Amino acid sequence: MQVKKLIKEFDRLQCIHGDKTLDAVYGAGETNSPRLCLVFMNPTGRNTSSSRQWAGLKAPWIGTKNVWRMFFQLGLFDKELFSEISQRKPEKWDYGFAQKVYSRVSESSVYITNLSKATQKDARPLKNSVFREYISLFREEISLVKPEKIISFGNQVSSIILGKSIRVSDYRKKHEEIMINGQKFTVFPVFYPIGQGQRNLDKARKDVEWVMKSNITPQTFS
Repeated sequence: MQVKKLIKEFDRLQCIHGDKTLDAVYGAGETNSPRLCLVFMNPTGRNTSSSRQWAGLKAPWIGTKNVWRMFFQLGLFDKELFSEISQRKPEKWDYGFAQKVYSRVSESSVYITNLSKATQKDARPLKNSVFREYISLFREEISLVKPEKIISFGNQVSSIILGKSIRVSDYRKKHEEIMINGQKFTVFPVFYPIGQGQRNLDKARKDVEWVMKSNITPQTFS
């Protein structure tokens, strides 16, 4: 469910780039060639698992609601589980429920991660230089997980991953290829759907739906 090999280094970088009162949050889900890897920006203190007192799974979006609504609309969860997520307040997410949610993520053949694992107290923007501190670890994470398709959310994350400045509005139903350790991966930049990007939620959802249905994979171009 998680790439434990990288946790020690993520924790080290948290001490440098993250809030000192919070823990790093790691990627989680299916770690054995999932059909999708969803890449967001960085965690915040709204994530219940970022608390130093949380001894359970430390994974993206635990204790939040909005992103799970999009995942439900994409068919990654059934109505019963989404209803339970919607009704739970952040403090009601316990270790067992977090494990249950991410077991379902794994069953859906999805891996969810952030480009930077540096948890901040709020959603203030991170500098490009901070994201670049994580790019080598992110590439190693991808090399180990081996997803069929990578969906990068937002201009900043997509630009850092691709190594060039892009606008996701120019990439609707388009993709780029990256090479990691001799293996080719396809990256689909889409709109960021959470926080200030919530106005683009519908566009993001439709683009992710298109990616899920497309037959574009690294093997297509190898």
